[in-house]
Amino acid sequence: MSHALLSASGSARWMACTPSARLEEQFPNTTSEYAQEGTFAHALAGLKLSRAIANTTKPSVFKKRLAEMQKDPMYSPAMEEYIDQYVAQVSEIFMAAKKKCKDTLVMLEQRLDFSEWVPGGFGTGDVVIISDGILEVIDLKYGKGVPISAENNSQTRLYGLGAISTFDMLYEFDLVRMTIIQPRLDSTSTEEMTVESLLLWAENKLKPKAQLADAGGGEFYAGDHCQFCRAKATCRARAEANLELAKLDFQEPLLLTDEEIAEVLAKVSQLKAWASDVETYALEQARDHGIKYPGWKLVEGRSNRKYADDIAVGQVLTAAGYEEEQIYKEPELLGITAMEKLLGKKKFEELLKELVIKPAGKPTLVPENDKRPEINSLQSAIDDFSEAE
Repeated sequence: MSHALLSASGSARWMACTPSARLEEQFPNTTSEYAQEGTFAHALAGLKLSRAIANTTKPSVFKKRLAEMQKDPMYSPAMEEYIDQYVAQVSEIFMAAKKKCKDTLVMLEQRLDFSEWVPGGFGTGDVVIISDGILEVIDLKYGKGVPISAENNSQTRLYGLGAISTFDMLYEFDLVRMTIIQPRLDSTSTEEMTVESLLLWAENKLKPKAQLADAGGGEFYAGDHCQFCRAKATCRARAEANLELAKLDFQEPLLLTDEEIAEVLAKVSQLKAWASDVETYALEQARDHGIKYPGWKLVEGRSNRKYADDIAVGQVLTAAGYEEEQIYKEPELLGITAMEKLLGKKKFEELLKELVIKPAGKPTLVPENDKRPEINSLQSAIDDFSEAE
């Protein structure tokens, strides 16, 4: 799947921080489990809508494709239930439009080109409905984070512009309705604009920002839009914005003014997110690329003991005369600490020493004065490979 540099989904970010689009080019475009889940949910929604309102998929084909999707690891009955809710809602919107205009048209997964205002700009509209002077764009958001408003939403406005650009030569409409549906949050938000007002926004607000972003110009600006930026962990502007909090004297919190405390409360969530992003990035670089940070080292994280084989433990203890009621806590074995208390340390060691393991902990970065020995992930991998040979 191709992606535009100035994408609709990232428009809130590159409009607020115009140099970020070019800065992100230095970083790999990775995906997450949540993004993959969202992509699968969109595919499931597209299949169901193709049968429910577009009538473009034959019943036999629909049944076969749905059965295939239901075998996918990403699928869950809960997901299908949420998507069914979304499909029902879209169907209601479509039928309401069709009731007013029998010639109502619907397009699914429609490529929308808004390059007239954004260099190289394009995206995909989940649902586009055209009826009697009204152009409607519906966007599915499968995430369950927070409700997203369609008001002043640059992403849905870009989809609206793309739909205008695609269909204004064929159909007449003067109102654009842009809707975001989040079935997992039971949230629906809609913004209505005249075609004229949307085009004015595109020319006066969007186009200048897009041209600046395409050229890599403008000033860096940190904010909530940093959350999905690929440069968020190492961006200096974001670091400087968050480090402003360090100027407050946290040693004596009672001396902070109410205004300063309010400032901390307003920024602390961004500060935590930034610190977490930096930690995650640094760990990945040290673990996967051998980067050595001054004053820090990569060590094996903490881990807990566990049974190597629950069945074997049960068999050994049963053979040693212990009753199942003693050693099992329905529906599983007692935990190691509880089992050690039951048997006593000496008997525990005698019977289960060979059946208790302590797996390696996950690598973690700690200050150099930590007592744990340092590990080198790259060298360890080389050594392990050599030993295997």
